[in-house]
Amino acid sequence: MNLKELAQSILPIAERAGAAILEVYERSEGIVFSKKDDNSPLTEADKAANDVICAGLEKLPQRFPIVSEENKAIDYAERKNFTYSWLVDPLDGTKEFIKRNGDFTVNIALVHAQRVVLGVVYLPVTGEMYWAAKGEGAWYIKDGKEEKLSASEFKLSDKNLGLVCSRSHLDQETQDFLEKFDEPQTVSRGSSLKFLLLARGEAHVYPRLAPTMEWDTGAAQIILEEAGGKVIDNNTGEALLYNKENLLNPFFVAYGNVN
Repeated sequence: MNLKELAQSILPIAERAGAAILEVYERSEGIVFSKKDDNSPLTEADKAANDVICAGLEKLPQRFPIVSEENKAIDYAERKNFTYSWLVDPLDGTKEFIKRNGDFTVNIALVHAQRVVLGVVYLPVTGEMYWAAKGEGAWYIKDGKEEKLSASEFKLSDKNLGLVCSRSHLDQETQDFLEKFDEPQTVSRGSSLKFLLLARGEAHVYPRLAPTMEWDTGAAQIILEEAGGKVIDNNTGEALLYNKENLLNPFFVAYGNVN
């Protein structure tokens, strides 16, 4: 399988999903949302983007099962036999979407043998596109221009490291983690944009000591990894794994190119 070619076929799907999101985002009457079983918000844009992505993936020459935040859950007895599967978060950062601050993304990843091997992240408001495929590097596209991404090299003992925190989650455990660093500079961003700051070399460490799901992290993880960074399970010290029986991620810390 040519992962680079496959990634290129995903970019227009992500763009179309972004357009569907913006149709809802730009309505003057405001954004209407409901609550899912876990009390997280769900908007018309989540559903519209999911429909666009699933339809696009199903039309590709290579068809794989789709695991999406907005699709009906697939039982692990079936999922564990997947060789490849798509992992989709059609609108990551729904809370930021509702707040209208632009910090939301479209996320599409391909999982193989519990690792993400391809990822696309699209920012509908700015038209910025990020993509990566295993062994092909991480790339950023804006206004038709493409550039390769490289995470910053650093040591954990360095002063004034950039630590990325969620706009919506900053608990005591995260505060305690920040205190281990020498005068860290904190940056708040929403959704998978936190990983992308590390991949761009604009920050160094992103601790997420709170719950996330596999679709929240998959696409951005491979982008960061291909840029020279890593995403580490806080319990095992190993890279985050995917298509687990429980799709809930363990707490993790993402790093740029740490020495």
